[in-house]
Amino acid sequence: MITISPLYPIKFEPILKQKVWGGDKLNKLFNKIAKGNIGESWEISGVEENVSKINNGPLKGKTLNWLLENYKEKLVGEKVYRDFGNKFPLLFKFIDAREDLSVQVHPDDILAKKRHNSFGKTEMWYILDVEKDGRLILGFSEEMNQQKYLKALSENRVTEILNSEPIKKGDAFILNPGTVHAIGAGILLAEIQQTSDITYRIYDWDRPDINGQMRQLHNDLALEAIDFSPSKAKMNYSEEENTPVAIGTTNFFTANKLILSKNLIRNLEEISSFTVYMCMEGTAVIETDDFSEEIKKGETVLIPAQLPEIKFSTNSASFLEVYIP
Repeated sequence: MITISPLYPIKFEPILKQKVWGGDKLNKLFNKIAKGNIGESWEISGVEENVSKINNGPLKGKTLNWLLENYKEKLVGEKVYRDFGNKFPLLFKFIDAREDLSVQVHPDDILAKKRHNSFGKTEMWYILDVEKDGRLILGFSEEMNQQKYLKALSENRVTEILNSEPIKKGDAFILNPGTVHAIGAGILLAEIQQTSDITYRIYDWDRPDINGQMRQLHNDLALEAIDFSPSKAKMNYSEEENTPVAIGTTNFFTANKLILSKNLIRNLEEISSFTVYMCMEGTAVIETDDFSEEIKKGETVLIPAQLPEIKFSTNSASFLEVYIP
């Protein structure tokens, strides 16, 4: 392997997705410039045909796939590279829901492998902003089983059996595969998930897409994926300044919250993977021995696994910190 450059804190060009339910907050609040109703900004993606490109430093213009193929465990860590090879294991997004998203469910690794030769989809939501009466759909409002669910589906009463959960800024949720869910109108959130773009839609509010067509539902596929037990998605965590605070962990990622009111040296030696920071508020400069990069609200940066520590220079910034346990 020819090493073109030492690794450094890497930023990627956002991949912006126009959605029928999208709004203008990603543009107005996060400076993601695009026309139309932008529902999603894919910050770091290894999804086929949606692979991120580097937009800073000596490696600018190279793709995430190229980076993995050339730097391997130096980028993602020895264990992560052994487990996933040249497939980047996580997908990072910001989502702006001006309208309700479809009600949907995701398969687990076993079902996704069998049907799609893909990873399943465990995901986390962190609420960045919510308008009055904003809510999420998480699981069912009553004790549920397949028979009761199919009866409600056949009678077009799905919305009557869904659990609607009021939320506030700062709430966090980890959604295991099988959880029936939807993001409600007026919500801006950060999403961390396994690298997968598999969604089974079970209800779409009888709404046409941006091309005027009704989107396909996947009720037959969804049936085997649905977990009918009560949702336990909401995470309980406390806040503390200038130290990472655990929000939650899964088999696929760990997420912390980092609120900074002063400079901080963050030692990453005990973390055996890459680390990603999604900036939720403020501005900071991230420094290594020979590189520095500013990160602002609405931006995301990947810290390669081989970097033992970074320094944050700031007097006010907050981040989601994500890595693989």
